[in-house]
Amino acid sequence: MKLVSLLLTIGVTMTLAADKKPAPATVTLKNAKGDVVGNLKATPVKGGSVKLSGSVMKMPAGQHAIHVHMTGKCEAPDFTSAGGHFNPEQHKHGLATQTGHAGDLGNFTVAANGKAKVNLMLTKVTLADGANSLFKEGGTALVVHEKADDLKTDPTGNAGGRVACGVFSR
Repeated sequence: MKLVSLLLTIGVTMTLAADKKPAPATVTLKNAKGDVVGNLKATPVKGGSVKLSGSVMKMPAGQHAIHVHMTGKCEAPDFTSAGGHFNPEQHKHGLATQTGHAGDLGNFTVAANGKAKVNLMLTKVTLADGANSLFKEGGTALVVHEKADDLKTDPTGNAGGRVACGVFSR
């Protein structure tokens, strides 16, 4: 009887652990001067994807590419410490291609007042464990580029320099 009780307890514990959603994450974007220019929240959604939402401010007006980069470091002024785009599956860049890679998020538009709302779905990353986790060893960063991503040119979409960066954290 004790063995049955123990097995039932282990089964319930395993089920609860499997059903638990990963904790949300936040990203504070900073520009090359160290000014905060954005606050975003990454929330897990059903199926393992991640919803990224929030706002940016004090940014240059126009379209900007936004990508997940492979290293959780944001050293100004150029943010090259964030490395290349997050690409655990080694796909070609570009949402216009058949595959695209995990770091491809597209573009968003900043208004003339320097503000924008960001509301994106990250379908190739997760906040849980695994190869596509935003919390892999060394972490990941969110980078805003100076220009729009053309959605096809490998490896960066001709998006230009990096104007803001933030590390995913819990």
